[in-house]
Amino acid sequence: MLVDIHNHILPGFDDGPTTELEAVILIQNAAQNGVTHIVTTPHHRNGVFDQDIEEIKNSIQILNALLEDREIQVTIIPGMEVHLHGELIDELTSSILTLGDSKKYVLIEFPTYHIPHFTESIFYELQLKGYIPIIAHAEKNTEIRRHPKKLFDLVTKGALVQVTAASVTGANGRDLQKFVLKLCQHQVVHFIASDAHDVLKRPFLIKQAYHVIQQKLGKKVVSYFQENAIHVINGTEFQPWVPLIGKL
Repeated sequence: MLVDIHNHILPGFDDGPTTELEAVILIQNAAQNGVTHIVTTPHHRNGVFDQDIEEIKNSIQILNALLEDREIQVTIIPGMEVHLHGELIDELTSSILTLGDSKKYVLIEFPTYHIPHFTESIFYELQLKGYIPIIAHAEKNTEIRRHPKKLFDLVTKGALVQVTAASVTGANGRDLQKFVLKLCQHQVVHFIASDAHDVLKRPFLIKQAYHVIQQKLGKKVVSYFQENAIHVINGTEFQPWVPLIGKL
């Protein structure tokens, strides 16, 4: 089983595919990367897109039927990429989908250039309610790149971290690759995910990313990331490795 917990494959929901055919082609790309389960995570509350839970689930049902008809061995599972905002806690039970509909893991996107001042308090409230925040593509946040200890601090307080496959492979630039591998070495990363949007510019690069991780950090790290993603769709908790601050 190979699980991808962050991508944009639902047709017409955000800046991913616009048609069902485009979505199926993108999912075929996932299958070619060995992916068997996709937690689809359309953008929500980012100032451009606001999603409806039932519309997401209906779209997933249609997609899964199309995949079955075409004998594509991939299962689509519900989720969201929720932009961090002040009303997030109030909206948890009404308009936010947890990953895998697990009632456990919430994929949260930071603004590009900073970490909001209310981040720690919202993460704390999430955890009090039994949820676990996962920071989406943490390496893309400017403040985290300048001050990685701030990410370390969030992790030590219970947050989990996802980085993007394209950043691991170097497709997003060598500097970002170097930074991401450093985060992995310091054990502040818990998931590799595709953040796929289309087959040309932002495809699934999971297979390549895990190959790089195995070469640089070893097979044990690959297994750790893959097993963590399975815990997400099962809605089960796992024991993260202890982060190493070192020269982070």
